[in-house]
Amino acid sequence: MAIESSKTKIKTRAKAGAASARIRLGMVGGGEGAFIGAVHRIAARLDDHYEFVAGALSATPERAQRSGQALGLAPERIYSDYAAMAQAEAAREDGIEAVAIVTPNHLHAPVAEAFLKAGIHVICDKPVTTTMKDARKLQALAARHQRVFAVTHNYTGYPMVRHARQMVKEGALGEIRVVQVEYPQDWLTEPLEATGHKQAAWRADPARNGIGGAIADIGTHAHNLAGYVTGLQLTELCAELSSFVKGRKLDDNAQVMLRYANGARGLLWASQVAPGNENNLRLRVYGSKGGIEWCQEHPNQLHWSPFGQPTQAISRATKAANAAAARVTRIPSGHPEGYLEGFATLYADIAQAIRAARKGGPKVDKAAHFPGIEDGIRGVAFIEAVVASSARGGRWVKLAG
Repeated sequence: MAIESSKTKIKTRAKAGAASARIRLGMVGGGEGAFIGAVHRIAARLDDHYEFVAGALSATPERAQRSGQALGLAPERIYSDYAAMAQAEAAREDGIEAVAIVTPNHLHAPVAEAFLKAGIHVICDKPVTTTMKDARKLQALAARHQRVFAVTHNYTGYPMVRHARQMVKEGALGEIRVVQVEYPQDWLTEPLEATGHKQAAWRADPARNGIGGAIADIGTHAHNLAGYVTGLQLTELCAELSSFVKGRKLDDNAQVMLRYANGARGLLWASQVAPGNENNLRLRVYGSKGGIEWCQEHPNQLHWSPFGQPTQAISRATKAANAAAARVTRIPSGHPEGYLEGFATLYADIAQAIRAARKGGPKVDKAAHFPGIEDGIRGVAFIEAVVASSARGGRWVKLAG
C-alpha cells in the first residue's frame, strides 16, 4: 500500500487532532515481558495528554496479539510489523500522531525512520541509535518532515533536577569547576543473560545493544544529566571499560574522565556490577560559589552548599523550590514524586510541541522543554568516544561535533 504524501497526511492528522484534546499514541516494542513499555504508557496517561490506540508490541505475531488484547487495543490496530503499522496508521484519518519506540537499541533507527517518513512524531528511548551515521540521518528526516523527535532521558523531568539546572543558569554556583556523576547498579553482577532473562539478554548482545554495554544503557543517562544541569559542553574524555563477568561481550563497568569547554573537569562512573546499588544515579556539581548534590533514589531533595555556609536541603513542593521545579510538581511535599512522574513530565512537555504542530494548534509554553534529537546525537557521540578511548588504552579522545 502506497503511503500518501507527508503534507496530505499531516493535514489529515491535524484535522482529526483538532477535534480531540488527547494525542493519539502508538508504540513499537513494550509488549509482555518488557519493563519500559509499561513505564511509557503510564507516563503518557498520567497528565491525560495521550490516548494509546495502536501498537506493534512484539515482532512475534502471537505475542503481539496477546499484548495488544491485554491493553485493550482494537484488533485491527494490533500489528506485528512496525513498517506495516506505519503505513496503516498513516492511511487512517484517526491514525496515530506520535509513536513511542521502546525496542532494543538496534531497532531504534529503522523504526524511527519508518514513522518519520509516514509523517508521525517520534518519542524514542535512549540511546537514540547505535551509530552516529544513523543518528544524523534521523535528525535530517525529522527536519525534512517537520516532526517532533523526542528522546526520553527521563531524569531531566524531575522537579529538583530542574531546580538545580535553574540554579546553575542563574549563577548561584558561580563558575562551574568540577562535575561528578555516577550511576551504579548491581543487577548484572552475575551472568543473568545466560539464564534467558529477556532484558539482560539483549543488553549483553552487541548485535542488539550496540558497541556499548553499561556505558550505553546507563552511562548515557549520567552523561545527559551532567550536561543538562550544568549546560557545559563536553569536549574530550579518557575512558576505561571493563567486563568483569566472565564471557560477557560488552562492558559492565565504565570509568571516564571528562574535560569541558569552560575548563571544568569531571568524572563519570557507570556500573552494573556494584553490589548494594539498585539505581543509584547521583550528581554533584561544584562551582566557585557553592556546590549541589542530587540522588535519584532520594529525588525530592537537593542539597545546596553555598561556600562557607551550612549545607541546606531544598525539598520539592516547598517555598524553597524555584519556579522551574514548581512548574513540574504535581503533588504536595511529603508525598514522593519520582521515576514515573519524571517520564510524565517529558511526555507533558512533548505534548505541547505535538499540539503546536497541529493546524491552528496552541503556542508552546516557553518553559516547556525536553531532550531532542540533538541530545540523542550527543549521547551517541559520547558512547563512541568512550569505546574508542578505552580501545586505545585510555587515551584522550575528542567528541564528534
